[in-house]
Amino acid sequence: MGHGGNVIDELVTDHHEVEELFGKIEALAPGEKNRKVYADQATMELIRHSVAEEEYLYPAVREHLVNGNTMADREIEDHSKAEQLMKDLERCEADDPEFDRLIAELMSEVRSHIAEEEETLFPQLRVACSEKELNDLGDKVRRAKKMAPTRPHPSAPDTPPANKLLAPGAGLVDRLRDALSGRGKED
Repeated sequence: MGHGGNVIDELVTDHHEVEELFGKIEALAPGEKNRKVYADQATMELIRHSVAEEEYLYPAVREHLVNGNTMADREIEDHSKAEQLMKDLERCEADDPEFDRLIAELMSEVRSHIAEEEETLFPQLRVACSEKELNDLGDKVRRAKKMAPTRPHPSAPDTPPANKLLAPGAGLVDRLRDALSGRGKED
């Protein structure tokens, strides 16, 4: 989290980190308890990433791209599907048969979303925005990720201004819960 560079570089690095966690999950046998640890780590990263995109990236997409509203709406819809899957996954342990189905569905959904962003949205944004705009967005996204929630909140607002107002409070509570529970930490 917080890699530096413009918004596209920042978000692509996040994508690689999530894919690395997915690879760790896939490398372990079904029922292995560290699958849950890696799923929690992926969820934490995905939620921070999604909140930052919804606060800053998608408003920029709406402003700078010709089909920006349609693209941003589709990306937010993808986030909603993934967030509900993460919420359902949160209730499962690694040895629960439902865990395997949910994690497979989440990985498929997220991988499709990543491909759409990296192949379509990011190249268009790179053309439409100046380097300064992309760097400024990168700074805003990094700040947002530091304050963002780490747990899925499917009913929370996903567009400004409400998401910018509520995310920091939810993030504080989530980080406290994570610290107290040891969520996302390997034994």
